[in-house]
Amino acid sequence: MAGTRTIELTDFAVGRLFPRTPRRNTIQDCTPEDFERHLNEVPPLRVLDGYAPFCKLHVHRNWTSTRCSVIPITDENRHLLRSDYEARTPSELPVLVRWFEGVEPPVARYLIPILYSREQLAREGTRIRAEWGVVGCLYTSEPEEIPMAPITMMRNALGVDEGGSGVPLDREAYLRAVAFWSCHANWRG
Repeated sequence: MAGTRTIELTDFAVGRLFPRTPRRNTIQDCTPEDFERHLNEVPPLRVLDGYAPFCKLHVHRNWTSTRCSVIPITDENRHLLRSDYEARTPSELPVLVRWFEGVEPPVARYLIPILYSREQLAREGTRIRAEWGVVGCLYTSEPEEIPMAPITMMRNALGVDEGGSGVPLDREAYLRAVAFWSCHANWRG
């Protein structure tokens, strides 16, 4: 696989994973070019099926100092939760999000890039040359997928015009996600 570029970072992923103003809750100690090179040169430990046929997740051992993106909500940290209405891009509608401030999560053991096929990205208006495009990345302590946030599932069901993928809502997956996200939250630093 060395030398073959089958995975490419999308502009959407670069903006979220490698923002111009670095943040502690994004990928650390790695440039977008180094990240993309690593994904193309180092085979994943596992490949997980995503929420639709066009989505795959590649499980890699964390080679950076990136911290876990999600932590459990406890009685000791609940007072550190914040919320607001935000949009991921200027063209999306703002949705209610919540996060921790003032916490120090552990370093993630795994980075799990979320990949969409070239064909799906084209349907969503993103052109890439590689077979797969990175649209996000999970930073986890276990080599498993973190459930998609319920609001992301809803956005996907709304379709491409609202920043989603057009995949219909799966009620059972949605309820599993609600159970997870009721007792976990992202953090910002």
